[in-house]
Amino acid sequence: MHISIKQVIAVVAMAAAGSSQTPDLRAQRPVVPGTGSEIVGVADDFEDPEWNYIPRNPKSTEDIDENQRGPMGRTTNGRWYEGIKRGHPDIVKRVTTPPGGLENSTGSMLLQSKFTGIPNKPSGKMGQDDFVANVQYRLRRKLNVSEVPSVTTRVFLPPVSEWENRTGPHFGFRLALETTAMVDKESGIGFFKRTTREMGNEIYWPGMFIEFENKNQTQKENDYATIRIRGNRRGKDFTGPQITSTGWWTLGMSVTPDGMVHYYASPGVDELTEDDYITSQFPYDYRAERFRTFFYNICSANDGKRWSTAFVVDDPKVFVLRPSSKLATKPSESNQR
Repeated sequence: MHISIKQVIAVVAMAAAGSSQTPDLRAQRPVVPGTGSEIVGVADDFEDPEWNYIPRNPKSTEDIDENQRGPMGRTTNGRWYEGIKRGHPDIVKRVTTPPGGLENSTGSMLLQSKFTGIPNKPSGKMGQDDFVANVQYRLRRKLNVSEVPSVTTRVFLPPVSEWENRTGPHFGFRLALETTAMVDKESGIGFFKRTTREMGNEIYWPGMFIEFENKNQTQKENDYATIRIRGNRRGKDFTGPQITSTGWWTLGMSVTPDGMVHYYASPGVDELTEDDYITSQFPYDYRAERFRTFFYNICSANDGKRWSTAFVVDDPKVFVLRPSSKLATKPSESNQR
């Protein structure tokens, strides 16, 4: 197997720091997100002036109080839906693409929240909302990792003065993956209810968070932002590259047939390249078997007063390098360069 110089440098640096994030050199070579063919019908460019989201409030908070509060919100084009676990952001709408975006892009999607927990019941503890791409159900199947799926997205980071005045994660870009692992299974009812462990289907959510360190809360000289990676073999997040500029960024993740997740990021809106590589991981020590979808997280203090940082996303796309069935695809732009 060929290991690039950049990967070797990354491994040496991590090992020198005593990091548990050292990639497994026996794993397959990372695949740049956007490699292969784009799957038609699951992306969204937000160019339709009639693009709209129907929230169907109040939103779901299953993770807090086991209340799903259906029916769930959906976009009118059927490409996005409210996450059952945590509910949708308070504001989901089409906006004019901020300056510096993709060429000819006139529309993008704004995501922002105030109540990231139970609606209208602030807890004062950081919460997060989910906004989920409708990939699995539109395709009527999951993607096997042998197809080498990947996802890319553009995200606009507003000027630092417009960020929520809070240290912690503000935005997430994540995958929903499946593997076979030991899972809890409940049986019986009431007094006879019991939980056993057995092999079953496990869903997990690796990804990247944009994390902000407010200088007033950290006593640092300047505000500071980084990309935080979820996660390593022990399920722990770790700090990735520093974000040195606001404006547009391109993020991407790919999954190779060995079940490994590969993370990439770059300032600007250009297609990702090998130079944008961050790390490769087996999050939670899982080896992915199937790709379900991707989604965004919006995080806030959930104090009922402050709005989250307003993030704008554009042109999310799903790709496969080796489609195993007759998917409607077209060559990616990166392949045409």
